[in-house]
Amino acid sequence: MVEIVQKDDPILRKTAQEVPLEDIGSAKLNKILKDMSEALATQHDGVAIAAPQIGVSLRIFIVSGKILADEEEQAPNRVFINPTITKLSKKKEDMDEGCLSVRWKYGTVKRAEKTTIKAYDETGTLFTYNATGLLSQIFQHETDHLEGVLFIDKAKDVHDIDPQDIESA
Repeated sequence: MVEIVQKDDPILRKTAQEVPLEDIGSAKLNKILKDMSEALATQHDGVAIAAPQIGVSLRIFIVSGKILADEEEQAPNRVFINPTITKLSKKKEDMDEGCLSVRWKYGTVKRAEKTTIKAYDETGTLFTYNATGLLSQIFQHETDHLEGVLFIDKAKDVHDIDPQDIESA
């Protein structure tokens, strides 16, 4: 099992490298995607994970299918390779935020309400995704990871929470 690296690991402060398009679909990249999905699945409160969080400095993040699902069915995890935010709304809102690499700390981060992102999926298909609310926040948070930025760098009112409070939620 791949461990999720924590805030003092220097890899979290590096700018992640672009994935060469010819690597999409390779056994090596598929193993990284599998490791990321497995690491995310171990965290019941996790909604997304970036490759640097498992010690791999590549421009990839995965959003949990539980965020993308509608009420009727579970959606698969969504892969974002070489993501680029192409549009952010001018309107911003304060949002509560935490991170799997800054465990049990939470704070308030001002994020754009709407985000448009362009990325490749695991088959190499380029797509654009428009998001609002929580998904918009996730896109911004995960893209920050790829730039070596942690939410605590931007957050106000950072505080510790008791892991038991999350477990029982």
